[in-house]
Amino acid sequence: MEQKRKNESIVLGGGCFWCIEAVYERIKGIESAVSGYAGGTTEQPTYEQVCSGLTGHAEVVKIEYDPSKISFKEILDIFFKAHDPTSENRQGADVGTQYRSIILYTTEDQKHQIQQYIQDLTNRKVYSKPIVTHIEPLKVFWPAEDYHQNYYEQHPYAGYCRIVIAPKLDKLGLPIDSLLK
Repeated sequence: MEQKRKNESIVLGGGCFWCIEAVYERIKGIESAVSGYAGGTTEQPTYEQVCSGLTGHAEVVKIEYDPSKISFKEILDIFFKAHDPTSENRQGADVGTQYRSIILYTTEDQKHQIQQYIQDLTNRKVYSKPIVTHIEPLKVFWPAEDYHQNYYEQHPYAGYCRIVIAPKLDKLGLPIDSLLK
């Protein structure tokens, strides 16, 4: 009898969580993508608190994935194409520590794979500047408020969605409309 592998999770931050969430919601093998906050010290932070830059949290997305349908390396490939990992505390017009490039791993194996992946990118000189992505163990993930969840799907014609998210999805070759996966 074949034993089914359970889903795994990883928490990724690469600027505004709406962007990262919109990207991963379109990927086969991703079971869920939930916007939230992690990497800081404030318990149950609000969006306003995180935006202040005083909580230490980053805007992140908790990715639940089926490893029989998508590999961890593929998740990293997408992440490093979906944002600029050489930009410290900034992605486009979004500036502050809450927009830092960060990966919060859930297993030691993930940590090892992330370190190897970044070392490979560095060795191949994929970027002209050093990669500044923070790699930390996930301590706690705080889901963002409901109005942040599935933001792009609910507001595809909002300014930020049209100007920032849609071009990013297009650049990555992902569907821009609401027909997912």
